[in-house]
Amino acid sequence: MKRADFPEPVTALIGELKRLPGIGPRSAERIAVWLLRHPKADPARLAGSIVSAHTEIRSCKCCGFFATQQGCALCDDPQRDVGMLCVVEQATDVLPLERSGAYRGHYHCLGGKLSPLDRVSPEDLHIPALLRRAETMPADAEIILALGSDVEGEATANYLADLLRGRPLRLTRIAQGLPAGGGLEHADELTLTRAMQGRRGFRD
Repeated sequence: MKRADFPEPVTALIGELKRLPGIGPRSAERIAVWLLRHPKADPARLAGSIVSAHTEIRSCKCCGFFATQQGCALCDDPQRDVGMLCVVEQATDVLPLERSGAYRGHYHCLGGKLSPLDRVSPEDLHIPALLRRAETMPADAEIILALGSDVEGEATANYLADLLRGRPLRLTRIAQGLPAGGGLEHADELTLTRAMQGRRGFRD
């Protein structure tokens, strides 16, 4: 006797859900069944939101944060301090810093960090764009390296410091209020605020 299983459309849905980060087989099944059975579920609206975000959202060509056809909310904000540039690994690292309220300058998202084991080299990161931005900053400007405190983050910070050293600007690093081996996405707002306020000159 053939063992009962979900119909093929449900199996296909579960398969797509399992591809999402953090979603295992059992979680994918629960989500699929909820979408099909729960009275508050709206699969069409969910699908529309996914398609809309996928087609309308892009990376800002200047800072690397999430942008739309109308522009980038960070780069287009005239109230931000043009003399401060905070360098982060990923676009998602901008959000915890923004929520902390400790920083009101501009950002630059590298798109990752140096990692020979993962075959991530300087050519894979948005480093040339950072150097171009550094050239146009005021003489008394500050570049803040807000990178993770893991081995790869330290290596990336040191590499950038070597490239930026000698320019007429101040190079700092956020205070190590972050857990060792951790990134910005795991830090609470108070920790980020103290880290930003306690930043220091690089290699002081």
